[in-house]
Amino acid sequence: MRYGVFGDIHSNLAALRAVMDGMRTQRVEGHLCLGDIVGYGADARECVEIIRDLDPTVIAGNHDWAVAGRLGLEYFNTQAQAAIVWTRRELPADDIEWLGALELRRVRGGVTLSHGTVHDPQQFQYLQTPHDAFLSFQEMKTKTAFVGHSHIPVTFFDGLPITYSLEQRIEFGDRIAIANPGSVGQPRDEDPRASFAVYDSDARVLEIHRVEYDIGATVGRILRAGLPVLLGERLRIGR
Repeated sequence: MRYGVFGDIHSNLAALRAVMDGMRTQRVEGHLCLGDIVGYGADARECVEIIRDLDPTVIAGNHDWAVAGRLGLEYFNTQAQAAIVWTRRELPADDIEWLGALELRRVRGGVTLSHGTVHDPQQFQYLQTPHDAFLSFQEMKTKTAFVGHSHIPVTFFDGLPITYSLEQRIEFGDRIAIANPGSVGQPRDEDPRASFAVYDSDARVLEIHRVEYDIGATVGRILRAGLPVLLGERLRIGR
């Protein structure tokens, strides 16, 4: 099955629409959403509506739970706090309740989904090093896992030693793998284009895709909403 794998949308409607178009072009048959639908950006209501209508297999990100009151503001910097408070005002109660009901870890079709690490999802820690990957590999009951949170596309492979790849097309083969598809709405790998992945679960092949979107218009919406300037300007440089 061909899955569209994506996350860290962060209320960036233009980026989400570009990714949705990209996944249709790639003829995906199912969707795996890695959380952080909201936060940072100015289009929370529209992004939640798209994801709810899509009805993917979806998990909670830390910003989702924070908006729903399940995670304290003290875990976020001042810019992120401002966006969380703004999002709470913008979303209807039904959407906030839906965000709060999302699970932290799920399994679908032999694939584990977690926003941060697989081994400790409630802490929302970053999976960025071989040691982080080692801890998560110990917890996995599947051969494949997808994570988000760092906003950087990277794939780790279990073994001695644990290795990783930054390639755009990766054949997993028989290896146990944890992959991050990058961020839809706020990339941090110095490539400002929206990022998503297509995973062929039969061939066990992952492809990272980047798509352009109107960053200038998105920055303008953030500024008009009264959100911190940095939340828009960082989109221009992908950091």
